[in-house]
Order: sequence, then C-alpha cells, then structure tokens
Amino acid sequence: MKAIGYTHSLGINEPNALVDIDIEKPSASGRDLLVKISAIAVNPVDYKIRHRVNPNGGDPKILGWDAVGEIVDIGADVTEFAVGDRVYYAGDLTRAGSNAEFQLVDERIVGKAPKSLSDSDAAALPLTTITAYELLFDHLALRQQSEKSDEVVLVVGAAGGVGSIMLQLLKVLTGATVIATASRESSKNWVQELGADYVVDHSKPMAEQIKALNIGEVTHVASLNNTHQYIESFVEVMKPKGKLALIDDPESLDVAKLKQKSLSLHWEFMFTRSMFETDDMAEQSRLLTHVASLIDDGKIKTTVGKHLGKINAANLIEAHKILEEGRAIGKLVLEGF
Repeated sequence: MKAIGYTHSLGINEPNALVDIDIEKPSASGRDLLVKISAIAVNPVDYKIRHRVNPNGGDPKILGWDAVGEIVDIGADVTEFAVGDRVYYAGDLTRAGSNAEFQLVDERIVGKAPKSLSDSDAAALPLTTITAYELLFDHLALRQQSEKSDEVVLVVGAAGGVGSIMLQLLKVLTGATVIATASRESSKNWVQELGADYVVDHSKPMAEQIKALNIGEVTHVASLNNTHQYIESFVEVMKPKGKLALIDDPESLDVAKLKQKSLSLHWEFMFTRSMFETDDMAEQSRLLTHVASLIDDGKIKTTVGKHLGKINAANLIEAHKILEEGRAIGKLVLEGF
C-alpha cells in the first residue's frame, strides 16, 4: 500500500524529510478496525514527532493523527462497528499514523463520521475535538446544560484549532459565560462568531480587561498556549477553588502561585487514553459520535482552512512547512491518493 514516512529525523527542507513509500498492508485482529483512508488533516504534533523521534532499525515512521475513512475489515473482538462504516478518529501516538492508504485503529477511539460533512471537512475535526471536549468536561468538569449557569470560562488562544471547536462546544453544551482571547481584528470577529460572549486582547494586561467586564470572577480557565506568560493573570482573576487546564508544554510553571486560592491544575493530553489503554478509553468513541450528531444537527461547524490536494509526500511537506512557519489559518487537509 502507499504511505508517506521518514527514516531519519530531518528538517523539513532537507531531502527525504518525508518520502513516498510502499509498505505491506496490515490486517485487523482483536478490537482493531482496518480503515481505508479517504482524507487526513495535519497538526503541529506531526512535525513535533518528526523533529523528536528517529525511527528504530531503519523502519519508516508513519505520521498522521486525523483521519476519515471506510472500514474494510474488523478484528474478531470488534463489537461497535461493521465493514462499510464511515468513521473518523485521531488515532494512537504509539502506532502507525494515518498518512497511508490503510490504517489499523482500536474501535474504542473511533466515532461514526458526521454524515453532513465531506471527507476532508470531517478530517479536520477529531484531534482538536477530542482535546477540547476532554478538557472542558473531564478536567474542568463543566456542567452540560441548556440553562444559563454561574460558570465563567476564560479561553486563552481561542482562535486556534482547539479553541475554535471549544468555543462551539461551550456555546452548544453549557450555560457558561465565555471570555475568549484574541489580538487581531479578524481573530476577534472569528471567536465572537463561534460563540464567545466577551473578547479580551491577550497582548495587553488581561486581568484589567476581565475585571472591567463586571461579570464576576472566572471559575474555569482553558489555557491553550503560552500558559507560563499568563499564570499570574489567571490567579488574579480566578475565583477561589477554580480550575485551570492547559494543553501546552511550558518549560517551567510556578504552580505555588495557585495555592492561596486552592486552584486546581489539570493537563489535557488526548493521547493518554490510547497510549495507556485506560479503563475509560471508549469515552473517545462516545464523544466523537456525540459531536458528529451535533454537526449533523447544524450546531457545530468544521474548521478547515486549506485543502492541499492529494495525500503524498510533496503536499505533506508543504503542510509541515506552513505549520512550522506559523502560517496556518484553520486546519490543513489532504484527500485521496
């Protein structure tokens, strides 16, 4: 089968940074589904793994953690899916990724794809959706309800991929008041369109802006980037016993600042469930199916930014370059071989 991979960790402008290869098609067993890939999306995790992970023994490393496709075979222990089902998922960091014609994936982290979206539009969603959903409802423990609540949620980095889905989930599934951060006019308009009640500029002192809103103390913070820069502002505006969750990787973080207000700290990493086969691993399947129904009901939209063409080394190299240079607006998707 066709695939795109690498055998040595190289800069994206180096020859053979990513190459078209031909490898053996896998077969399904146990709880695995064999999926014929239709479309993929590319995420920062792709180039981060390419930078950090040298394949062992010369075997190519296959990246890719956003996919849509059709199930063509199932393992003997599969109970939730059948051959012919159209599915979407982010996959497992410890296994071969979706930059290939066929991929094995555990049924517990797979959802039925939204019927109303094209393959490429659906491929943009799984990784960011899982991240946002787990952060909001597993870590921050926000209430899912239609009535207005007393929860006030601050989303930092709200115009990015995770933030764009998170704002929609907050709007549709909670009664919280939502404050989003954005610094450019286009970003401010974007987050308001997606459901933010208020917008503050993260390039300026945040605490003053939030206090000026006169909406009370922040009960929950979703910090999606540069947590180390904003932690003092978080402490200043948060209600005692509030919850702070982050997804980035600060080199250092002075968590002692959280003590006086008894603030709790949570880290969201959407690959934890699959990497460790946690008891609640199947929650990813359920949440993806839930979000697919919200999309098909017209309550949530995709966040595709650019379609880069077919799934091949040349187009994946271009996607990695765009992401590494910080030029991406919305998700980058590829489709077909």
